[in-house]
Amino acid sequence: MIRVVLTVLVAVALLATSVPALEDARTATTDERLQAESDRVERAIGGLASESMSVSDPALAARTTVTVRAPSGVAAARIDRLAIVEPERSVNGSGAALRYRIDGDRDRTISIVPDAVTATVGVVDGPIALRTRGESRLELRLVDDSGPTVKIARIG
Repeated sequence: MIRVVLTVLVAVALLATSVPALEDARTATTDERLQAESDRVERAIGGLASESMSVSDPALAARTTVTVRAPSGVAAARIDRLAIVEPERSVNGSGAALRYRIDGDRDRTISIVPDAVTATVGVVDGPIALRTRGESRLELRLVDDSGPTVKIARIG
């Protein structure tokens, strides 16, 4: 009986010491996965801007869609908020950014500004809230808005 009690106490102690490390690993995994999602959006913007010509009529503009997947599962931390924010609210005041909050912590921001693209990036109708679980679809349009501009809008 004493062995069982000691075994349970040791197991509880080991679990208590490993929980903070597990939470840190889940947060790091979520950060990495969201960085990968941001990179995918950047590549889509770069591809659209480099392969198409901007036009003033949005209905005729070149467009593509990209899916942003919020990390989920046992290895991912809980995401409280996930959004594409407007250019004036993004990192360094240019382009767009993916802003998110994990487990009630501070907001984190990942810039979405392709390096080799001559087009600017804009967000249609302010911040675009994305699903914190599952997928959100974005539409990218290359319009001429005082120069080539890739406009981001949510479609699903």
